[in-house]
Amino acid sequence: MSDRDPQPVERQLPTEEARDLLALVRDIAQREIAPRAAEEEDAGRFPREIFTLLSESGLLGLPYDSEYGGGDQPYEVYLQVLEELAAARLTVGLGVSVHTLASYALATYGTKQQQVEHLPAMLGGGLLGAYCLSEPSSGSDAASLRTRAVRDGDSWVIDGTKAWITHGGIADFYTVMARTGEDGPRGITAFLVPGDAPGLSGAAPEKKMGMKGSPTAQVHLDGVRVPDDRRIGEEGQGFSIALAALDSGRLGIAACAVGLAQAALDEAVRYATQRRQFGRAIADFQGLRFMLADMATQIEAGRALYLAAARLRDAGRPFAKQAAMAKLHCTDAAMKVTTDAVQILGGYGYTADFPAERYMREAKVLQIVEGTNQIQRMVIARHLAGPEGR
Repeated sequence: MSDRDPQPVERQLPTEEARDLLALVRDIAQREIAPRAAEEEDAGRFPREIFTLLSESGLLGLPYDSEYGGGDQPYEVYLQVLEELAAARLTVGLGVSVHTLASYALATYGTKQQQVEHLPAMLGGGLLGAYCLSEPSSGSDAASLRTRAVRDGDSWVIDGTKAWITHGGIADFYTVMARTGEDGPRGITAFLVPGDAPGLSGAAPEKKMGMKGSPTAQVHLDGVRVPDDRRIGEEGQGFSIALAALDSGRLGIAACAVGLAQAALDEAVRYATQRRQFGRAIADFQGLRFMLADMATQIEAGRALYLAAARLRDAGRPFAKQAAMAKLHCTDAAMKVTTDAVQILGGYGYTADFPAERYMREAKVLQIVEGTNQIQRMVIARHLAGPEGR
């Protein structure tokens, strides 16, 4: 390896345990995930066995309590694990982020009895989760959701359709937001729904621009009966639970975006230092050198931003504004960096023989999921100037 080839990311980690954890993750990513990523994405194959391996390795519940099978890791460490996984394959990094998001409601708002009963299997028992908030007619305006849960004795009967659900149709459990009361945010309640519940089904996966290996599908709930002991939090508390989960989830998306951008930069550096034109490596031309420098700077800025937000979260301080900033900056940076990587590879960048074009297609969705970047700007502005129309 020449001294100009890409080097592993230098990370500032709080403990020796965290350093060992990142070394394990990097090893799994390089041995088990990256070598098959291009082929399996092209085939649209979801790597369920990788998630089983991650669960067995203690990597599916990192930010949660070890009493229930979690890893007791701060977000500062968990997010850097996501970054490494996403750099190897975004389907895996984003999948772990979504699973963590789906586990958040029960881990944070569930009763002790609920946590003892369900969390060990969710965090370390090989299960895979999905988060169900969006619907065909309510995306950014999530408070207008129509899926309804009606009490029937000591159970609830849920009817409706959820949309754009990562792991839809293959998840083992779904955290579902459903309307139990009045219109608007105060009438929404959260439920933990088993993946094999009668009446629950997944539609055919969406045909997407990128992340073809990650199933995104509508989830239909047709008279799904859920015991009241699977209600999470109080009646009417579901929307606030959903928003709290998304604050943390947006940090996961930011970390995944940085990982994807880092992979694109590494590919661009590798190509530019090996490709020769006019008698020298194209990395020696100032125009390309400046592009590489800008790409690296955007990545480092994004990494610093998501880690700063994570450290606020770990300290128990408000971090919603910083999470929105991190999601906004990191995903916009990923789109720019992956586009520039394609440009640096030239015609080869536009072919499937190199991963740059896949990175570019995958980056686009990160500007959309868990709150579009236009929504992130609204959230940030609200923190700065107060609610609209005061």
